[in-house]
Amino acid sequence: MNELFLGFSLNAWITIVTVLTMFTVLLFTKLRSDVVFLGAIAVLFITGVLDAKEAFSGFSSTSVVVIGVLFVVVAGLTHTGVLQWIVKHLLGQPRSYANAVVRLMLPVAALSSFLSNTTVVAMFVGIVKMWSKRLGISPSKLLIPLSYASGMGGVCTLIGTPPNLIISGLYADKTGETMNVLATTIPGLFCLCVGVLSVIALRRLLPDRKAPETAFENASEFTVEMLVPADNPHIGKRIADLGVKEFRGGRLIEIIHYDEVISPVPDDEPLLGGDRLIFAGQIDEILDLEKQHGFVNADHPVFSTAEVSTDRQLRTAYIPFSSPLIHKVMGQTTFEKDNNMVLVAVARQGKRLEQSPHEVKLHAGDTLLFACSPRVNIQTEQLSSQLQFFDSEQVSNTGWKTFLSAAVMIAMVTLSALKILPLLQSAMLAAAAMLLFRCCKPEHAMKAINWEILMVFAGSVVLGLAIQKTGIAEWLAYGILDVCGTNPIVVMTAICLVATFITEFISNTAAGAMFFPIMYQAAIQLGYEPYPFLIALMISVSSSFATPIGSPTHMLVYAPGGYRFSDFMRIGLLMNLIILAANIFIVNVIYPLTPLL
Repeated sequence: MNELFLGFSLNAWITIVTVLTMFTVLLFTKLRSDVVFLGAIAVLFITGVLDAKEAFSGFSSTSVVVIGVLFVVVAGLTHTGVLQWIVKHLLGQPRSYANAVVRLMLPVAALSSFLSNTTVVAMFVGIVKMWSKRLGISPSKLLIPLSYASGMGGVCTLIGTPPNLIISGLYADKTGETMNVLATTIPGLFCLCVGVLSVIALRRLLPDRKAPETAFENASEFTVEMLVPADNPHIGKRIADLGVKEFRGGRLIEIIHYDEVISPVPDDEPLLGGDRLIFAGQIDEILDLEKQHGFVNADHPVFSTAEVSTDRQLRTAYIPFSSPLIHKVMGQTTFEKDNNMVLVAVARQGKRLEQSPHEVKLHAGDTLLFACSPRVNIQTEQLSSQLQFFDSEQVSNTGWKTFLSAAVMIAMVTLSALKILPLLQSAMLAAAAMLLFRCCKPEHAMKAINWEILMVFAGSVVLGLAIQKTGIAEWLAYGILDVCGTNPIVVMTAICLVATFITEFISNTAAGAMFFPIMYQAAIQLGYEPYPFLIALMISVSSSFATPIGSPTHMLVYAPGGYRFSDFMRIGLLMNLIILAANIFIVNVIYPLTPLL
């Protein structure tokens, strides 16, 4: 292929444009990440940058298969209550903030070393919010440390976070040597200890926000029941014609005809004598409505957050950054009808919005209060893609299977760490044991496999291959050497710094795949073994502390903590630099640089 300007071939320029376009789409659109990665693979294959074997090599990559098998192992641990048991016995009643941070971050980090970070954080969010209330500490002081701990714990083993598996898999493909599953344990633990101490020292930079649902603590003050007298002149008229379904400052959320609960209320529903009408909104507006239509006020609200009826209950949900409900107005959608729930109120940054919830343009991070039947399944795929219900975790009963599944996980790690079996084989044995001993059912195992994540991982492997094959990695490595000189520690620091910055905006898996060939080539050009360079890279691409979009776990705590975007930057930028320094220091102590033979 003839070289074009800047010394790049046509294939290299196609790869550069594809990569930049892919990252732009991931940053500024809501397209599914797996679709974006598959699109990038298709472009590289169709244009001839990669042949068929190379384009689909990611789907047969050992590291990608390992990740898929580990989903089954995690399902067994979750369904047998291992996480719940650990939470119950480790948090306790600390007497100081520093003690609380240690009690929280160390168990979370330990779990995240072997389990999905997102699973661990999702399990802890609701518990930490209740725990913080008992301790008299704002949840915002503990939820960022919770997310940080999951990220720092994940790098402590090769199976703790996807980039470690991707980078170690690419290293094995290049050299024929496999990394030990505990290769990153000592550097990871050192960075974790530094991180815990830094959070305690920098606690003044953590915001002191009110939890969003505190705006709903007095739900009884704006949820009112009214009765329709038998001689009411409006009996027989349609609800839509009465003007009581939607009004300034409130709305009708349900009607009770004797024992029948009607919610959401259709426009053509007739008003009957003896009906009980449930309104949500501003009290003064509801009382005006009462006078205008001749309703009778009941003696008590139907429900509150402290006292939920058996027929109807309040559920709190948060709008994640990826939700299709962002910038939507609930009244202009069929969401309530489709899911058999009614939006009662909306809170933003800890304050309940006074306008009708049906007229609010929803933002990422908004807290929504819904009234729904206890029989509504809030864990469906459709609902979970739009909202995050943090009170939806099903608490499993602990028993002998709890300890059995924990023993299976420990055996899996031991077999791999001692090199008795490769990681893939030990993970497959662990997954088989989980199914054989019914720690999880086959249908649970299949549902636990996140195919979107697997597609992203496979795409990341192919992306790294294209960057290396077209010479981009070598060019970037030489460019970094020209700027930073030939000092290996300076080069290692420079690449890790850029990787840490990039991973604030794209997935750490993509960052790992993108920077692997760059770091590998830089080490080779300097004449050193790439191993310690890649260990440092593993920690760097998982060290995203400064933006809520830098990690899925940050997005999980963003709304429950009542955070603003800038809250992460205040402490996160310093954390990035502190962990970078700790990373470079400890890696060079544990894995001294070795010249190539």
